[in-house]
Amino acid sequence: MKKTIFFLFSICIINSSFGQNDPVIMEVDGDKVTKSEFLQIYLKNNNDPKYDKASIDEYLDLFTKFKLKVAEAEAQGYDTVPRLKKELEGYRKQLALPYLTDSVENKAMVQEAYSRLKKEIRASHILIKVSPNAMPKDTLKAYNRLLELKKRIEDGEDFAVVAKSKNSSQDPSVLQNGGDLGYFTAFQMLYSFEEKAYNTPKGKVSDPFRTKYGFHIMQVTDSRPARGTIRVAHLMVGTPEGTTDAEIATAEKKINEIYEMVLSSDSDEDWENMVKKHSDDPSSSKKGGELPVFGSGSAQRMVPAFEDASFALKEDGEISIPLRTAYGFHIIKRLSWNDVRSFDEMKKELKKKVDKDDRAKKTQDVFVSKLKVKYNFQESEGQYLEWFVENLDSSYYAGKWNADKLITDGTIFSIGEKSYRQTDFAQFLKKAFRGMRRYNFEDIVGKQYKQWVKKSVLAYEEALLPSKYPEYKALVKEYHDGIILYEIMSDKVWNKAVKDTTGLKAFYETQKMKYMWPERLESTVYVCANASISEKVYKLLKKKKNTSDVIIEKINIDTELNLDVKMNKYVPDETDFLEGKSLSEGRNEAFESGGKHYVVMVDEILPVMPKELSEIKGSVISDYQTYLEVSWLQELKNKYPISINYDVLYNLGADD
Repeated sequence: MKKTIFFLFSICIINSSFGQNDPVIMEVDGDKVTKSEFLQIYLKNNNDPKYDKASIDEYLDLFTKFKLKVAEAEAQGYDTVPRLKKELEGYRKQLALPYLTDSVENKAMVQEAYSRLKKEIRASHILIKVSPNAMPKDTLKAYNRLLELKKRIEDGEDFAVVAKSKNSSQDPSVLQNGGDLGYFTAFQMLYSFEEKAYNTPKGKVSDPFRTKYGFHIMQVTDSRPARGTIRVAHLMVGTPEGTTDAEIATAEKKINEIYEMVLSSDSDEDWENMVKKHSDDPSSSKKGGELPVFGSGSAQRMVPAFEDASFALKEDGEISIPLRTAYGFHIIKRLSWNDVRSFDEMKKELKKKVDKDDRAKKTQDVFVSKLKVKYNFQESEGQYLEWFVENLDSSYYAGKWNADKLITDGTIFSIGEKSYRQTDFAQFLKKAFRGMRRYNFEDIVGKQYKQWVKKSVLAYEEALLPSKYPEYKALVKEYHDGIILYEIMSDKVWNKAVKDTTGLKAFYETQKMKYMWPERLESTVYVCANASISEKVYKLLKKKKNTSDVIIEKINIDTELNLDVKMNKYVPDETDFLEGKSLSEGRNEAFESGGKHYVVMVDEILPVMPKELSEIKGSVISDYQTYLEVSWLQELKNKYPISINYDVLYNLGADD
């Protein structure tokens, strides 16, 4: 929902020239929108912009509603809610990150990422979980524990055995995989983990290293050229968790029978029909079994057995033998394969990934050094820092230290026009006490001072971003408006419609004749493999003692593919295989539709009737939300003045 709001009403105003005159095109509650601003908004949200009156009026209506809602959100103080302010600050930090990195280092990171995408690493790891804010003694305990485990491996014990042993790896998947993570490449692991993987020699065990999850040791077991990306389709007979041995055997028999049918077919249409008829994967069965592209560098990953079987197929259209995974039995068909694209083709995509990745943080030290030169960074001799070394005490480790004894407030450093003083550093120290217990006071002051300088220099540059980069300023405004708009819409419309059960019921009662069931057939449908089987089913239905379970047992004695049974309430005109059929209560003659053969037992013909609220609650809630929004917008139009300069508006596409 948030993404929709941001897309519809994004207001990223690029730094373009629209002539010397920039008249106000509209004003909502005193908030002025100039022609250049509105035009940029209009162009961003219209891939094929039209400047006729109807198109502009349509967009103006949407934009006016947006501005009214934002005006009300601000009037109601949503932009002062601490939770929302914190959320916006988080977004603002993310948006600023690409502007706070060194471009040269960033390019090197992009090149490094591409070189890694051409190589896949297979590694195993052992994890000892440690909180990012853990006490030094707990950190040291985890570190030493991993050193002990590493020694066992280097002394000859199998990595998987050590990983599964008592008091070893705390990765939840270790019992299934022995720590083996399979093959991976750039961007598929945390950057710190990826770094260690690409810099640890094959067969060696790394020293303990830390990620946000805790401490790890890693053994690189193999590497290979990247396999590229592949697009496949599959047909699956599911064996979900809890499937019995007998059911698994039946599923295996079924997949083997289907496989023989696939081998004997000679067209894509046959494959698609078989997938539609037999596959238990609802997300792909209606599109020929096609799955998202996966492979080197893609976000999509499959279980290793499935990936290996897919990449083993060497030609488009080639079919795999049935294989089993934790999800069931599969037949895989290769659709297409692509090698890793060239660097020029991937450069923009990789840059975006690098900017959002931990890689961006690695470039900040270089960037900070350049900012210091640019803004004439000046430091004091150090006498003002000495006071902190002399006045820290053991209360600091518990976060209870304060600088009450500080009687001077000297400038420790300055950058640009801004000075940073002792009181500023005291506030930083008070908040940054965690993880310092292992250090003496001199080391604490030294480490924290470096962090404070880095954060302060970056903050100085960050404060200048809105004036230096109009697109950044506009994006921050976009997120600001989107956050408060989402929140007020939730309160006034979306959540209100869900929580207001009394209002929902009252709304339903006034609208219930809109939600009608047409005539329906409560039926048992027998889907048969061929006409001969449908005739047998029709005859068996003559006797009431032949229930659906009995009939399935009799018909599927040799194969699971002869008969499938479905029970439901069907609307004939909305059901493909029933459309145009004249059916009566009881047993109906067998018929063929869409290549399948059916016998329908109609248990009851249900007349036209209103749908119960419980049956269509989602639709009623949606309609109630629309009603609430329309009513609310009318209130806002009466509350906030709107003025529009139509002469300027209807000449939006004209040159100045």
